[in-house]
Amino acid sequence: MGTWHAYEWTSTSIPATVDSRARAFHESLNDYEATALIDLPALAAELSIGRVVAKDESTRLGLPAFKALGASWAIHRATEGLTGPLTIVTATDGNHGRAVARFARTLGHSASIYTPDGVHPSAVQAIRDEGARVEEVGGSYDAAVAAAASAATAPGHVLVQDTAWEGYEQIPGWIVDGYATLFAEADEQLIALTAASASVDLVLVPTGVGSLLQAALTHYRFDGDARVVSVEPTEAACIAPSIDAGQPVTVETGVTVMSGLNCGTPSLLAWPLIRDGLRGAVSLDDEEAIRAAHDLASLGVAAGPCGGSGLAAARLLLTGDGAAARRSHLGIDSSSTLLLIITEGSDANPLPG
Repeated sequence: MGTWHAYEWTSTSIPATVDSRARAFHESLNDYEATALIDLPALAAELSIGRVVAKDESTRLGLPAFKALGASWAIHRATEGLTGPLTIVTATDGNHGRAVARFARTLGHSASIYTPDGVHPSAVQAIRDEGARVEEVGGSYDAAVAAAASAATAPGHVLVQDTAWEGYEQIPGWIVDGYATLFAEADEQLIALTAASASVDLVLVPTGVGSLLQAALTHYRFDGDARVVSVEPTEAACIAPSIDAGQPVTVETGVTVMSGLNCGTPSLLAWPLIRDGLRGAVSLDDEEAIRAAHDLASLGVAAGPCGGSGLAAARLLLTGDGAAARRSHLGIDSSSTLLLIITEGSDANPLPG
């Protein structure tokens, strides 16, 4: 059974720092098309709220996950002005590595991708199919990040990692700027869907290192009062312990079907926004995410386990024993709008069974 931690805002707004050029760059790409915002009235009825919409990132820039937004923009920025053959290096639980491999190849560079334990074999093969060299280092995601960072010190190598640490913050910041495109699209699509100046009340964000969460907090907490909640696997829940400790902490990770979220340390760049702007943190067991992904599939949304985690979190928060108190804390009533982010399709991380 999942768990829930409630937090009070320590800051009523988050400074906006998004580079607006990222969206224009995405729109210039041949494969660019805004991903769908899907209205799910059956889920709204189940959850006793006004509307549930799902931002479906299962077909983003020709790849089955949102990670293409960050990787494409970051590689573009990181390689500007550089000459000669380059090797783009990163660690990944699957989707980020494939996106890095794709856009490195598109720009004529090679890619070297480091993977931890637990990445689905089909995801590893998909990275290889992009022409990248894959190093299966074993161990945790943090161990793979360390291996990638070490390899990237070689001449002609550039690290494009989607988490930040002291001394490595610029490129992860560009990745977050890339992710902002999906939230800008969602705003416009929600207004078109409702034919009104509609806004989101609750955003449930599948969270690994927290870079997508950082993008969501930047977007929704700068000029509005949307409540943002992180969603993690129980086997890799580092957000609540970090908030409790008052600083980023590393937790020991286990095995989870939500492999894209199997990260034990929050990004240093995301941390101040998480600390000041998060309204709650949910951790889920695999079975809850799998069930939610299957339920989304029955509604025509092909979500992988990470993509299904938001719906599982919504059920934990908004229904069952204690729901009235949780809804009150989040300011949710029968007219509220919930945004789910389907971070990956089932093609990216197939559902078990």
